[in-house]
This record gives sequence, C-alpha cells and structure tokens, in this order.
Amino acid sequence: MKITRRTFLKISGATAAGTVMGGLGFDLTLAEVYAQELRIKGAKETTSICCFCSVGCGIIVYTDEKGKVINAEGDPDHPISEGALCAKGASSYQIAVNPNRLQKALYRAPYSAAWKEVKWEWALEKIAANIKKSRDKSFMEKNAKGQVVNRTNSIASVGSAALDNEECWLYNKLLRSLGIIYIEHQARI
Repeated sequence: MKITRRTFLKISGATAAGTVMGGLGFDLTLAEVYAQELRIKGAKETTSICCFCSVGCGIIVYTDEKGKVINAEGDPDHPISEGALCAKGASSYQIAVNPNRLQKALYRAPYSAAWKEVKWEWALEKIAANIKKSRDKSFMEKNAKGQVVNRTNSIASVGSAALDNEECWLYNKLLRSLGIIYIEHQARI
C-alpha cells in the first residue's frame, strides 16, 4: 500500500481528533436532562428603542404583572439591529433595575448647596415657569433690520437619541412654537 503525504496527514488528523474526543468524554449515549423554567414565562413583552446612541436598536422589555422590568434583550424582528445589541444596549436592563437610580425629583435652589426632594408636579411647574420667564425676557419680534423674526435667543435645546422620528418632529414643533432657534440633536455628548 502506497501512502502519500496527504493520506498520512488525513489519517493522522482523524486519529488525533478521535483521541481528543475520547479523552474529553465524548459519549453518544442518551442523557436525561431537565429544562430550567424561564424567568420571562408569562411576562408581558414590550418593544422599545435603545437609549444609548442614535442607531436606534430594537429592544424587547419583559415586565411582570406588577409592571416591574425583569429582562431586556435585543429584538430579532427589528429592521435596524436584527436582535444584536452593543455592550451598553445589552446592559440596558440595569437602567430600569438599579438601586442607585433616582426615583423622585430633586431641586437645588440658587446659591444653595443642598438638594431637597420635591413633587413631580411642582418640578414640572417650576420648569414651565422658568421657560416662560426666560422666553418673555428675551423674546424678539423684529430684528435690527425691522424684519419679523419672532424668536428667543436665551433658550437652546439638545435632543436625545431615545426619541424616534415622530417624537423628534413633535419636539421640534414645540421648540419652534416657543421661538427657540438654537436646536441641536446630538446622541453622544
């Protein structure tokens, strides 16, 4: 029998592979296995968008009957990410379930060093009052040439990557209706 170098390498490779598989305990006999019950069993699925960058990867968020987030994972049906998530997106579950996350509105008065807990209604009214005060103080109907401009130069806005196109459109309409002209959208600041 004539053995070529190629045949010798094939036989040697097959022998080495068989030895390794046998040494690792490769066994073809049936084994009795038990499936662990999924923690998302019976959970409500809600599709969402990752909040970290402007790519807009799809996420499926699972909540229990009390509305508590129990899992978040990539959405395989999403046209952008097709279920893939970066490290930040994969850890998005920790945004919702984090003991260090603020649960209440905090306010620090001007020139104060201390934060105090306030109600959300009060905080939103305070924000609205500050916007109105600033807008009224700096609102300009006409520029130096006498052209109608209806704008304010004292307020600016920086957008968010967590907004979809429709939300961005509505947000832009709100800003423009206030006369705000300094509008930027940057996902990674």
